[in-house]
Amino acid sequence: MSSNLDTLYRQVIMDHYKNPRNRGEFDGDTVTVNMNNPTCGDRIQIQMKVEDDKVTDAKFVGEGCSISLASASMMTQAIKGLQLDEALEMSQIFSEMMLGKEYDDERFDLGDIEALQGVAKFPARIKCATLAWKAMEKGINERK
Repeated sequence: MSSNLDTLYRQVIMDHYKNPRNRGEFDGDTVTVNMNNPTCGDRIQIQMKVEDDKVTDAKFVGEGCSISLASASMMTQAIKGLQLDEALEMSQIFSEMMLGKEYDDERFDLGDIEALQGVAKFPARIKCATLAWKAMEKGINERK
């Protein structure tokens, strides 16, 4: 990756960290999952409103590093409007990207999420980036 692209990606991650999208909590009926990463102290709660097997809205609250919270911000934006199976499929693509594997970037517009691909170079940080995604997967699988 070029240094210009690295710089751009860092800026996108920091923007989501400093100005998180969908931060907050819902009242009422939601799919709610709390998870943590004991190795670095990240804690996240993901909430999803689901109607007719579709994620109609998503929010998160938590504490953690910039990668963890930026990833939660990006994930909650990305899954809105997706069918539950599509959200799980997107999570699988994200996992492949985090492991440095080839991934299908034509199935979904990953947008800002691609800024996290550099995390694959830092194995200790992969759990930070995937925490919110694992919480989303767990919530969907428990709902099914």
